[in-house]
Amino acid sequence: MTIFYTQNTLKNFVEAQKSAKKTIGFVPTMGALHEGHLSLVRNAMTDTDIVCVSVFVNPTQFDNATDLKKYPRTLDADVALLKTLGGNIFVYAPSVEDIYDTDVHAEKFSFDGLEFEMEGKFRTGHFDGVGTIVKRLFEIVTPNKAYFGEKDFQQLMIIKKLVSKYKLPVQIVGCDIHREASGLAMSSRNQRLSKEARKESAFIYKTLLEAKKKFGTKSAMQVKEWVQKQFNKHPLLTLEYVEIANIKNLKTVKRKSKNQTYRIFIAAFIENIRLIDNLALN
Repeated sequence: MTIFYTQNTLKNFVEAQKSAKKTIGFVPTMGALHEGHLSLVRNAMTDTDIVCVSVFVNPTQFDNATDLKKYPRTLDADVALLKTLGGNIFVYAPSVEDIYDTDVHAEKFSFDGLEFEMEGKFRTGHFDGVGTIVKRLFEIVTPNKAYFGEKDFQQLMIIKKLVSKYKLPVQIVGCDIHREASGLAMSSRNQRLSKEARKESAFIYKTLLEAKKKFGTKSAMQVKEWVQKQFNKHPLLTLEYVEIANIKNLKTVKRKSKNQTYRIFIAAFIENIRLIDNLALN
């Protein structure tokens, strides 16, 4: 499997592939790959001729320096995992200098208000960092299609907005959340959980499923209050937020409407590790 460490060598390779009329799928990651990432790569392999997987822990999207420092970096294991898929895959594993040169800062973006909802309220500047790195990676890799998981649903919506506003020539493909057997949404952060915490974190998905049932007969506010009470009773998990939002603009639902589509979003902490999940409600 070919690994590119610099954008110049990668661009030369991509140019040759495009000259040969090959379509390129792209799965941007921060490494510590798991089955959820592999499901995105499989989707890309089905749709395109050759797949680029980037492995880069992006400093500009972390609002917590400790979180950035502790984020797992496992390139050798990541490459070994990708090799198990077979197929035509190459890896882009740049340094911070290769992406940012000496100017490590996030650009400022407007995503028409999407950036101020949910995650935006708790992670200052996070989506500027996401927009910065995704835009740069798209410019370097120049893929035909790029694949993102719905676990980070707000991020998916923001990337679609980024592509629309900047007229970037790439199709964004959203993919279903990949879950562990317990229902816990797969995340690189799960590697940092103790055995007990990993088991208890399945409570998040169980609560989402029950909330979905209740949403059929109760108001959005009643469902949110019920979720908050469930977390208040849990000995290990601390709820940061629960939100029920319209998927078009991610605005909080005040009153349900028959013609709108909604999702419920949860962010919670266990062992000082932040986990997020969401579920379609209708």
